[in-house]
Amino acid sequence: MTPPPGTRTGLAWQRTGLGMISVAALVGARAFHAGSPSVLVIAGAAALVGAAVLGVLTPLRARLLERRRAAGEDVAAPGAVVAGTLAVVLVAVAAMAALLVTPR
Repeated sequence: MTPPPGTRTGLAWQRTGLGMISVAALVGARAFHAGSPSVLVIAGAAALVGAAVLGVLTPLRARLLERRRAAGEDVAAPGAVVAGTLAVVLVAVAAMAALLVTPR
């Protein structure tokens, strides 16, 4: 049995958002134990980016996909892919910066 159209895409976007929130939580835990409030702010910002992907970008993409499929249009959304990629890169850079700034 195949899943309904768009289900796999929605799940992929959800995994992306949850992964970014998980990375932010790990960075936040390290910052908390290191006593670095500035890195804790970075972790919070990264968590907000992940939450935006999870709560905003995922439902928007799912609705767009449904609408385009119903109309028989092309379902490609390069703008959504670019936004998702930028969000992931932003969280990755924040995580790297946090690791470089916090003492061991």
